[in-house]
Amino acid sequence: MKLWDSTRDRLVASDPGFVRLKLGLSAVLGIVLSVLALLPLHQPLTIMLVGAIAAMMAAFTVGDATPRKQAVTLLLALVVGAVSLTVASLGTAVPPLDSILFVLLIFVAVYAQRFGSRGIALGSVAFFLFFFAMFLQTHLRQVPSLLLALTVGIAANALVRFVLLRRRPDAEFLRIRRAFRARLGAVVRAAESYLASGGSDHARKQLRTANSRLHECVLLIEDTAPDVIDEQDAGLLRRRAIEVELAVQWLSITTQRTVTEDLAPANRDKLIASLQRFHALIERDPRDLPLISETGEFSKMLVEGSRIDDHPEPGDELRRAIAELALADVNAQRVAEHDKSDVDPAEEPEKTPAFTYDNQTRSAIQAVVGGGLAVVGGALVSQQRWYWAVLTVFVVFIGSSTAGATFVKGARRLGGTLIGIVGGVVLATLVTGSTGATLALILVCVFGVVYMSRVSQVIMAFFVTAMLGLLYSLLGTFSLEVLWIRLAETAVGAAAGILAAVVIVPVRTRSVMLDDTATVLEELRDFLDQAVKLLSGSENVNIIELSRDLDRAVEKVRATIEPLTHPINFSSARRDYGWHVLTALETIAFRARHVAARSQPGLLAGEDRFLLFAGRINGNIGVLLDAVRETGSDKLVLDDGTPVSDTIVDAQARSVLSSLGQLDSALIALGRAFDLEAVPRHS
Repeated sequence: MKLWDSTRDRLVASDPGFVRLKLGLSAVLGIVLSVLALLPLHQPLTIMLVGAIAAMMAAFTVGDATPRKQAVTLLLALVVGAVSLTVASLGTAVPPLDSILFVLLIFVAVYAQRFGSRGIALGSVAFFLFFFAMFLQTHLRQVPSLLLALTVGIAANALVRFVLLRRRPDAEFLRIRRAFRARLGAVVRAAESYLASGGSDHARKQLRTANSRLHECVLLIEDTAPDVIDEQDAGLLRRRAIEVELAVQWLSITTQRTVTEDLAPANRDKLIASLQRFHALIERDPRDLPLISETGEFSKMLVEGSRIDDHPEPGDELRRAIAELALADVNAQRVAEHDKSDVDPAEEPEKTPAFTYDNQTRSAIQAVVGGGLAVVGGALVSQQRWYWAVLTVFVVFIGSSTAGATFVKGARRLGGTLIGIVGGVVLATLVTGSTGATLALILVCVFGVVYMSRVSQVIMAFFVTAMLGLLYSLLGTFSLEVLWIRLAETAVGAAAGILAAVVIVPVRTRSVMLDDTATVLEELRDFLDQAVKLLSGSENVNIIELSRDLDRAVEKVRATIEPLTHPINFSSARRDYGWHVLTALETIAFRARHVAARSQPGLLAGEDRFLLFAGRINGNIGVLLDAVRETGSDKLVLDDGTPVSDTIVDAQARSVLSSLGQLDSALIALGRAFDLEAVPRHS
């Protein structure tokens, strides 16, 4: 039973709210319904596969925020898909028109990413339906049947999406809260492991990963909460969630500090036991969590954490961190008060220009060039299956904004394809002659593709390749040679995409990182300006949302900087540089969250030294912005002791000032990455 509970917790933690599970099931169910609807019409296998592909792509790509927007995107997907299938069928009748149209379609599909989720969905639907039309060798005379299958597939997904697996916000919110419990438990387990191992590198990595995943879940809770509770309570929940996250990160920090202390084995065992007791307490249904505060274990943790002694012992700081986390967790679950200052007025969404030259346009141009190279190289490998190479080019450019990201995605795609060939051969051999078993395994692969698409490109590529091997078996064209051609075409496509990204108006990882870092600094400056207004009492503003904007900006840097920090980058200096920048930015975001959670209107009113302190930090942000944009070379100014937090009586105010000081230190650390010198004031 304990093994089952642990497995369930890990599953819940890996997929908050079961969002990916639901997505995978909707894809499989849509395929089943479309096939069942087409069976009585006695359509050939190729037509039924188009219906199944349409249902899968609709489930996989359409992800608008509201059901109404999803319905509009589905209708547009029907129109776009109909045009794509018709043009693809025309192209196969008049070669090499098909290759020309396919390459041009890459530009449209990659460029469409600038229009958000709807643009990505419509571009992907158009591209993949064109691809599968070539894969199935459709003809013009089949167009009416193809359009019927497309309509059935889209309708099947609509039935699943809006009726059979309709979103239920209350249940989804509860599932996400359960996922939060599981991820919180993962952090505590990682802290236990770190303490028990004496601070091993593996345990440190586990602790960092667990914190990162908890952060993702906190953001998901905040995004989902307004669908379930009113705006005022949602605002309070945002504040409480930040407090829990801060307490979790403080627990991680103190665990790492405690390992460096001179701990007696018995004391270490007691601390591990305390973490285990806390872990046992949080393994409760979220609806029962406020009851934790009524247990003896909870009281014992608070007593241990609040012990003040003239002779402090090693580990006391960790005991306090456990108590703070327990208290913050209970407060977050209660959400018993209203906080009207957390309600934001609605903002007009920023409009995306339809035509402009930017990194997205540049990526689309690179994709076209890469697609052209892939057509030529792919045709040299196989005159019949060159389109596999073009598909790889499209996949490595979707969601990639730099040459480094394209290289990493190409390598992952190639690795997943190689593993998938082995899987495809094994599966096709096992189910040879059994249509039912083949169809069942194809559905398993479809689920795997959709479920793992947001987690691992390698595993997704494995399921795609295995699925295609089964499709070849179903169509009676399976052979080992075909799968090896698939691998060769993937290698050609990856090489073509990387070559285009590196040679044609290249977008370097560092340049995009600098742009994204500048965005973080701008968000930080806005946050600090508003925090000063709030703390000085001049305005009652909401800085919780601003801290989350800063979080999201740092998340973007994390995605951009991955090619620098990824193990595939053999330059240790570049990896260290990437980790230094990322660590500094994460520290800034962490301290900003702490300031947002602790700040109250007028908390530092009348403190002139606070205004001087904030002004100096703001000046340092400006210096960093100039350095990042390469428009200046001023020096950063070190803290000269203002404000002196020891003269502040209020503990909450001291806490805010301490976090601002730590934020300032992180800015100084970030400056070292850009060769900025830090000097004392007036030097």
